[in-house]
Amino acid sequence: MGKIKDKIRNLSVRKTIVLYLVISLIASFLLSANVMRAASRIQVQIWWKYTDQDVYFKAVEMEQKGYMAQVPRPASYEMSRMDHGISEACDFLQTFSVLLFSIAGSCGAVFLFYRNKLKKPIEELEIASKRIADNDLDFRITYENGDEMGRLCHEFDHMRGQLEENNRQLWHMIEEERALRSAIAHDIRSPLSVLKGYQEMLIDYFPDGTIDREQAVEMLQEGMKQIRRMDIFIDSMQKLNSLEHRVLTATPISSQQLEQDIRSELDILGKEKKIRLLVEKTGEIFQGDHEVIMEVMENLLSNALRYAREQIEISVVLTSGKLMLSIRDDGTGFSEEAEKVTSAFHQKNIKDSLTHAGMGMYISRLYCEKHGGHLILENEEAGGAIVTAVFHRIA
Repeated sequence: MGKIKDKIRNLSVRKTIVLYLVISLIASFLLSANVMRAASRIQVQIWWKYTDQDVYFKAVEMEQKGYMAQVPRPASYEMSRMDHGISEACDFLQTFSVLLFSIAGSCGAVFLFYRNKLKKPIEELEIASKRIADNDLDFRITYENGDEMGRLCHEFDHMRGQLEENNRQLWHMIEEERALRSAIAHDIRSPLSVLKGYQEMLIDYFPDGTIDREQAVEMLQEGMKQIRRMDIFIDSMQKLNSLEHRVLTATPISSQQLEQDIRSELDILGKEKKIRLLVEKTGEIFQGDHEVIMEVMENLLSNALRYAREQIEISVVLTSGKLMLSIRDDGTGFSEEAEKVTSAFHQKNIKDSLTHAGMGMYISRLYCEKHGGHLILENEEAGGAIVTAVFHRIA
């Protein structure tokens, strides 16, 4: 029985309306035939009361000689008002019952067809249209019959899903563009801070002879390095439409070179805090993107300088296959999960938004992952935070 219901439910709209009409017409003819038969019997019973029974039975006896005996219809004035009215009603039913029941059956078939076949999908499509107009795409159309309305609902739901996916992609593109703009501003800020520090030192100490000519030239050379870094970064950003698409450039990096570059940064950025740098001299050469590694180092150092009380410790372990850069501070540590801290535009409090865009940890994590590594966030038992950037060798 269930299989028959499923087949009927999945019939096409055309076949379903034909089935409903055929069933209704058959039912109408059968019902009208029974009504006509019943009306005829009632008429005979009424007419029998006004019939001369002796004459009728004589007519019955004549049936064997080729005659047919019928109860005669009495004249209207011979019947009582009630009997006459009932007889007329029976005449009406015998004449028009087929037409009346056919019309009623067809109307019933159309009503049942609409209720069982069209009402639910039309209501679902109407509700879905209103929700889409309100930009609410988080729903599903549940009508799943195999007829034309089911296919229409399926296509409508597919359209809703495509609109939802398009909105998601558009929102992702907007977020990527926002992240890219913030990353450009964030990564330019660090070399600008170094340049600013060199300029302040030259202005304050060069005129009175505290800094000699050789030291001034060295500062200017370091400033030129920062300018070249910005040029390289801007050229790279012009070729991108998102941070994930930045192409890494492998260059040989030694522990001595990395130590020298970090110390030059500390001379400017780390004047207000006591910073200790520990570099393990292995003598090996690491293949990696020097600019990306320095950007990550500056981001992590800036974060440590913002939260450290007095001391910061930087440790570097470099091998031919891996580079580990750890920065430890004596601040309050991390109060949130690593996933949240390394998300884009994350700021610990409202005041942070006045000084940075909340992109440093996000960019650092992204660049570590592009370099085949990862970013590890930990809290020390005695207080403070440890952030370790792991980079793997690239070709």
